[in-house]
Amino acid sequence: MAALGLTLAVPGLAQAQQAPANTLDAVRARGQLICGVNTGLAGFAQPDSQGVWRGFDVDYCRAISAAIFGDPNKVRYVPTTAQVRFTALQSGEVDVLARNTTWTLSRDTALGLDFAATNFYDGQGFMVKTALGVKSAKELEGATICVQPGTTTEQNLSDWARANRIRFTPVVIERLEELVAAFVAGRCDAYTTDVSGLAATRSAQPKPDDYLILPEVISKEPLAVGVRQGDARFADIVRWTHYLLLSAEEFGITQANLDRMANDPRPEVQRMLGKNGELGKMLGLDNLWAVNVLKAVGNYGEVFDRSLKPIGIQRGPNALWTTTGGLQYSPPFR
Repeated sequence: MAALGLTLAVPGLAQAQQAPANTLDAVRARGQLICGVNTGLAGFAQPDSQGVWRGFDVDYCRAISAAIFGDPNKVRYVPTTAQVRFTALQSGEVDVLARNTTWTLSRDTALGLDFAATNFYDGQGFMVKTALGVKSAKELEGATICVQPGTTTEQNLSDWARANRIRFTPVVIERLEELVAAFVAGRCDAYTTDVSGLAATRSAQPKPDDYLILPEVISKEPLAVGVRQGDARFADIVRWTHYLLLSAEEFGITQANLDRMANDPRPEVQRMLGKNGELGKMLGLDNLWAVNVLKAVGNYGEVFDRSLKPIGIQRGPNALWTTTGGLQYSPPFR
């Protein structure tokens, strides 16, 4: 897997570049997919001790690379903060944004972006130190609360506090690492972000039991992979890569049994794996693109279990639609 040092995407650099008109052709000509990811969030996108990027979002970058090149390692990872992530995508500094980003109407219409698919259903919550003795977010009257700027989190916090007549003092810090450090050091009573992010932060602490995620979830946060508006072919590739991961799980296709499942008689499996029809060519890809993706990362459940289950995140609404409460659902491959 290609790795990049922790050089953040910055507005000046992004503005100096021009987005390619055809992302797929540009990626192929470059020989590499450039993927915008988090600056470092356990379970989602974080370099390991050898500098190799790993995580749920990273596997989406690898899957898209495998779909295009037949190789999951032709990726360069660009860490982006919440403030600069959209500029990085708009300008062409990155080809795709796989970075814990909530799909909203304003972002979908006003920023020159399209959201390919919701790959993780989330919601905003609060975390406190256990020693504070707080058991509910409604006990945070007068609290200081750490929050990142330029996020839906910041607006949700204000809306929730106003609706519940709770006064608070925000501690606003852009860089995630600095924000978490401020919370751990006691500069704020609570930290608010998506519940998945809270779980990731809690799992990374030396003593996770010293921290409590409060029960309230105050928003809907459908996290989605972002692409530039006006490039339908590339958006289709990203979108159907996600749907492939879901369908593979639904049909019981895994990394381990992929070769055997190629002989599965079910028509949709035959089409998905390129045995019948030309679905790959319809996307502008090799007809074995799906096989390449599943060899690289496995199905959605495998991606989830590899990165998110170890930090205590349960499937919940991210279970398949065939499971009670599950929302993840793929259109048919036909």
